[in-house]
Amino acid sequence: MTLFDSMNISSSGLSANRVRMNVISSNIANTHTTKTHEGIPYRRKRVFLQTQNHYNSFKNTLKEQLLQKGVTSVKVNDVIEDRRAFISKYDPYHPDADEKGYVKMPNINIMEEMTEMIIATRSYEANVTAFNAAKGMAMKALEIGK
Repeated sequence: MTLFDSMNISSSGLSANRVRMNVISSNIANTHTTKTHEGIPYRRKRVFLQTQNHYNSFKNTLKEQLLQKGVTSVKVNDVIEDRRAFISKYDPYHPDADEKGYVKMPNINIMEEMTEMIIATRSYEANVTAFNAAKGMAMKALEIGK
């Protein structure tokens, strides 16, 4: 693995975690959205990350196996809607309440979202640290050449 490979992995991790944090922020912002343009409450969204390998030729694949190279980048594989049931809340004065006075609320648990946000933030910070370490090594290597 070259120095720039580690920077590429870290930068792809930064981008993937930025998307993850944006989706979590959207979930938190829509905690009380009872009607979307489809006429149903907002559904929680989840981000799935996947490792990605850019070595696709036989030569590169063989080289990867011999050198035991691992991940070359991280990408957002998919953003899907959580299919858990909506939360029913009794609020007969809400404009979206049914005839029994219940409102269907989004399937968002704020504690779960905050936990996901902390995990995404820590992952982002780890990628920043790894990137800065690689950058520091590159700077030291350049100083050796002086």
